Amino acid sequence: MDLDFYLELSDRPVLFEKATNVNSVFFDEANKQVFAVRSGGATGVIVKGPEDKNPISFRMEDKGEVKCIKFSLGNRILAMQRTIKTVDFMNFIPDFPQLEYSQECKTRNARILGFCWTSSIEIIFITDQGIEFYQVLPEKRTLKLLKSQSINVNWYMYCPETSVILLSTANLCNVLQPFHFRGGTMSKLAKFEIELPAATAKSLKISERDIAMATIYDQLYVLFLRHHSKVSNSAGAEVVLYHLPKEGYCKKTHILKLNRTGKFALNVVDNLVVVHHQDTETSVIFDIRLRGEFDGTVTLHQPVLPARSIHPYQIPVAGPSAVVGLPPLPCKLYSSSWIVFQPDIIISASEGYLWYIRIKLQPIVHLLPDKGKLMDFLLQRRDCKLVILSVCSQMLTETERASLPVIATVFDKLNSEYKKYLNAEHSYTVAVETSQGRSNPLLKRPVRSQAVIDQSDMYTLVLSVFTEKKEAPHRFIIAVLMEYIRSLNQFQIPVQHYLYELVIKTLVQHNLFYMLHQFLQYHVLSDSKPLACLLLSLESIYAPAHQLSLDMLKRLSTANDEIVEVLLSKHQVLAALRFVRGIGGHDNASARKFLDAAKLTSDDMLFYTIFRFFEQRNQRLRGSPIFTPGEHCEEHVTFFKQVFGEQALMKLPAF
Repeated sequence: MDLDFYLELSDRPVLFEKATNVNSVFFDEANKQVFAVRSGGATGVIVKGPEDKNPISFRMEDKGEVKCIKFSLGNRILAMQRTIKTVDFMNFIPDFPQLEYSQECKTRNARILGFCWTSSIEIIFITDQGIEFYQVLPEKRTLKLLKSQSINVNWYMYCPETSVILLSTANLCNVLQPFHFRGGTMSKLAKFEIELPAATAKSLKISERDIAMATIYDQLYVLFLRHHSKVSNSAGAEVVLYHLPKEGYCKKTHILKLNRTGKFALNVVDNLVVVHHQDTETSVIFDIRLRGEFDGTVTLHQPVLPARSIHPYQIPVAGPSAVVGLPPLPCKLYSSSWIVFQPDIIISASEGYLWYIRIKLQPIVHLLPDKGKLMDFLLQRRDCKLVILSVCSQMLTETERASLPVIATVFDKLNSEYKKYLNAEHSYTVAVETSQGRSNPLLKRPVRSQAVIDQSDMYTLVLSVFTEKKEAPHRFIIAVLMEYIRSLNQFQIPVQHYLYELVIKTLVQHNLFYMLHQFLQYHVLSDSKPLACLLLSLESIYAPAHQLSLDMLKRLSTANDEIVEVLLSKHQVLAALRFVRGIGGHDNASARKFLDAAKLTSDDMLFYTIFRFFEQRNQRLRGSPIFTPGEHCEEHVTFFKQVFGEQALMKLPAF
């Protein structure tokens, strides 16, 4: 079943010509490109990358075995190493001739271990005696030495995402010296030492196969795979994480307990450390953001989930058209021919495949029953939104119904992330509105990640669907809705009126009017104009809703016009006029609006009373009872004379 696998290989791998006696395969970690070099390049070089729809192909003169080959960033200049002393270059710039030129390392008697491009024109040579930082001048077909550093080097490692190179020094290879490259400058960072078990034999050196560099949660870490030693008390191998900051000292921060021995390989996918175990053909994942066991110095972590194999992968059968249609062959997973590159690449040179390894979140939902821990895990993942919303829906179903405390925990975790984003957005808006913010080119709008589940998401995809389900007890439905509103209030997030409307509609649907009355009376549901209008619409089935609506509008104090309109629509003309007088707005009130409403009641005495009120207002304000043309009351004056006459007017009691 697919639910058993939470890791998979990308379904669109990069295909290349497999390694043979005449075809050499190289991988460039900076550009993520695979080079297939046939016969030293004489019969062709094909370069493929994940984003390259059209591979780069060219030929070059066979000047000996190619030890390393890489393009500069942007594929402007090709560099290749054929000897231990020199690196050859070839321009791939339009209108530039593709003539080779070479650079020999400056240090006498040094051997070049490899090279790394740090930009489109800057390159590092790593020798066994140090590093040399060059600027390539393609138009002059020469190189300029920018800086060099002498240091004994056993092996090196480069992290292109952070432009940090790590040099292994000392007899046991356990002293690491990092350098950072940026904008043509080389900075020497504080060196650090990988701790070896006291009982380790002195002849046992740290291999570059046991070291990886990767960015986890925007921080650079050096990962050391410490194997189980027979003379140590360790229950198995472990991965030790050293945090390598841009400033300050490198510090051991996390230990990932593998609880087994054997051959391992490391990837980092979506900020998760993935550890592959060849012997059992399984993998485990670790999340350093999840709570671990802190021993006062470092945090110890156990795997998030039980070990599982990568999802089975099928390789199509290659061959002439006659064999097309044959079923694909299963790929040998965890093969000894696999080579793992950071952060998330697996290459099979013998098969001619480059895959990206991916995390599948949906199976993890079933493998991690603790909903709180599950949310902590999912909220850190890149494509988590739909999975989180599906979890929220599932925990409200009849078969998987969670308890209210668990539901409350989930809501609080979601709204905590929601609030962080709202705060960041507010801070950004304030900064933009200030002169300091407008002049700051580094100011960037907060990125809304998929972990931000807002009220609209919850309402549309979870809560409104949940309230329609007939099998759920109505008290449970109300409790869930109120729990979500409580959580929003706890994080001081203004509750949108449509959530309150959902509560009211649910209460009305189940005839829980006494509960509705209590929620309104004790202000559990916050006052709003849309809510007041909804209450008005309920008057026919719940008479007190009318007065509850008016009370709410009065409390809002900004809804005076709405109150008047509501009262007039209910033919409560006198009540509307008294309300207007009560707030001191009768001098500016529209006489025609009130006279129209009074006439619609067909109550002549009510019309008379309203008419006389506005005549007296006119007398008080203008010294004359006559209505001005701008008030458009001519038809009402005519109607008044027809019904009451001139003489009867003075005999009736005034308002």
